[in-house]
Amino acid sequence: MNPFSLINKNIIITGASSGLGRNCAIECSKQGATLFLIGRNMDALVQTLNDCLNQENHLLICCDLLNTEKLKEIFLPLNEKFQFHGLVNFAGISLTLPFRNTTETKLNELFQANIYSAVNVSKLAIKGRKENDSNTFSLIFIGSIMGEVGESGKFVYAMTKGALLSGVKSLAIELAPKHIRVNMISPGWVQTPMTENQYYANNKEALEMLNKKHPLGVGKPEDVSWACIYLLSDAARWVTGTNLMLDGGYTAR
Repeated sequence: MNPFSLINKNIIITGASSGLGRNCAIECSKQGATLFLIGRNMDALVQTLNDCLNQENHLLICCDLLNTEKLKEIFLPLNEKFQFHGLVNFAGISLTLPFRNTTETKLNELFQANIYSAVNVSKLAIKGRKENDSNTFSLIFIGSIMGEVGESGKFVYAMTKGALLSGVKSLAIELAPKHIRVNMISPGWVQTPMTENQYYANNKEALEMLNKKHPLGVGKPEDVSWACIYLLSDAARWVTGTNLMLDGGYTAR
C-alpha cells in the first residue's frame, strides 16, 4: 500500500483555474485523485483540466464562492452522489496596502475572498457527515507566512491569514469526532504567474533580497502541491490542527 496515494479519493480544489490551485490539481491527478475543480473562469478551468491526467474522471464547477445560494444548488446533488475525502481552499487574493490607505471596503474585500469564501465551501463539502463515519476527510486551508511574521504593507492580508490560522486549531478539535482533519499550509514566496507580476519579481535587488530571506531559495508551485498531497493522503491520518510552514526556512531566522 502506498500511503501517499490519492486513488479512490474525491478531492475538491478551489481556485483551480490558475496558480497554486491549478498546479495542485495537476499533481493530485498524478496521484490518482478524482477532482472537483472550482473557479470563476470556465475557460481557465478547462485549461487546468487539459493539463490533468485522467481528464474524464474530473468535474469542473464554475462558481463564485461568495454566492452561497448558488453553491448550495451545486453541492446538493453532489453530496447525494459522491462522498468527498478532501478539500483544499486555494481561492483568495493577496494585496499590499499601507495602513494609511486601509478602508472598510478593502477590509471587506479581503475578508470575503480569503475567509468567507473558504468557510462557505468548507461547510458544504462536509455537510451530512456523521460522527460514526469511518471515512476520513482532510480539510486544508492555505495561509501565508504573513500570518506568523510581519511585513510592511501586509496589515490586512496578514489579518486574514492569522484569523484562518486561529480558526483551524479550534475547528480541528470540533470536527475530530467526525473524522475530519483540519490543517493549514503557510507558504513563503512561491513563483507563480501572480507573484511574477509583483514588485519583487521585476526588481533585481529586491529579488536578491527576497532570496536571501529564504535560506533554501524561493519556492515552486510543486512544493505546495506535494505538501497538500501529503495532508490529503492517509500518510497524514494522525495530523490535525497543524500549520505547515512551507517557507524554505524564512521563519527559522
